[in-house]
Amino acid sequence: MSRLNVRIQGKKVGALEGPDPYVFAYDPDAPSSPAVSLTMPVRLQSWTESALHPIFQMNLPEGAMLIAVRQAIAKIARTDDLSLLKILGGYQIGRNRFTSPESEPLPETSSETLPAPSAGIPAANGKASGTDPNRAAIPSSVKANDIENLIPSASSPAPSELESILKYPDTEELFRDLMARFLLRSGISGVQPKVLIDLRDRATFRSSSYVVKSWGDDYPQLAANEYFCMIAAGRSGLPTPEFHLSEDGRLFVMKRFDIGDDGKDLGFEDLCVLQGVGADRKYDSTYERVARSIGQFVSPQRRAGAQETFFKSLVLSTVLRNGDAHLKNYGVIYEDETGGDIRLSPIYDIVTTAAYIPRDIPALSLGGSKKWWSGDAMRKFGAAHCGLSQGAIREIFDAVTGAVGQTRTDVRQYAEDRPGFRDVAEKMVAAWEMGLATLFRKE
Repeated sequence: MSRLNVRIQGKKVGALEGPDPYVFAYDPDAPSSPAVSLTMPVRLQSWTESALHPIFQMNLPEGAMLIAVRQAIAKIARTDDLSLLKILGGYQIGRNRFTSPESEPLPETSSETLPAPSAGIPAANGKASGTDPNRAAIPSSVKANDIENLIPSASSPAPSELESILKYPDTEELFRDLMARFLLRSGISGVQPKVLIDLRDRATFRSSSYVVKSWGDDYPQLAANEYFCMIAAGRSGLPTPEFHLSEDGRLFVMKRFDIGDDGKDLGFEDLCVLQGVGADRKYDSTYERVARSIGQFVSPQRRAGAQETFFKSLVLSTVLRNGDAHLKNYGVIYEDETGGDIRLSPIYDIVTTAAYIPRDIPALSLGGSKKWWSGDAMRKFGAAHCGLSQGAIREIFDAVTGAVGQTRTDVRQYAEDRPGFRDVAEKMVAAWEMGLATLFRKE
């Protein structure tokens, strides 16, 4: 049985124990706010689950990231969920932080360079090498700072400016180094390799926290793919975080939206959390349920705008053939869950998955079907489940159509000077044209 303290804004609010079962209990003297989740209000009774609570597993790594973390810590710590939370717990998306009862609280940000693991770090292609993830671990009482002390330091300073990252001459080597430095300070979900890093803007001299992503052999040119999909999202009128593509096209860099302008951590919960399911069920839902969850959790004065944003994002994903618009790629953010300002998060993680999986299908079902829906089906959904008028739906269709058409031209121009992108670009454009045709198809 392992135990972790759970903190919000530096203050302990409760304790998490597990496994078999996992039990979270608020401190007896905990105030009614803040709560660890909108789905877990403060109460005297413990919150008990057979699997780790969705809010606590929200930022656990997946895929190549999980392999990398497990291999990096296998010599010095166990690799179960609570051990991963213990190590990554000071560096999380959202405002929940996790510390060992016997240790001091971890810092709230990741501005300092993390010493680099000596083995088990994947290259930019997502493949890992080095330590055996099944080797015996030392006792779970090891402290987080012991982990850092046991890992050798990196050989040279990491770039500290956003411009330096974007213009770096060898971003493949750079990303490998960033993974070595910041892997254990990157509590963020997802399969593709990514790290959380603080970077300074040379023009404003302000530091902000960013997500830096690369891509593996299975998804070539994924950074450029995501970049142009996000360009289309912004042109459609959807709220997006600040984002960039490195000059060589290997890195996608996105500013974190879960940190306020004052540097304060915001609450963030994805739709897996709000629907009470684990990450392994992120494809096990419907877009009708997503709309209901938005209506249930978003503050009343923001619901109409949130439903319109959600519907527009779904129309865009349909046109772009983004088959990964699952529960973890929608969420809400807030400063104070009792303050009446819970809002839909900016749009993120939009990719033309059909460029890699030609017959890809939508992530969730709509109208009982997982297929690319006609414009008529989308109109019915927008009216029945998002509360939109037919006039508003027409405007959304026009905005998405115009944005995708304009961005399609950009994709072609970008590919002209970059032979390595041409194959993916052709597949993206073909998928978009099919998506546009589908949007105006009758039942």
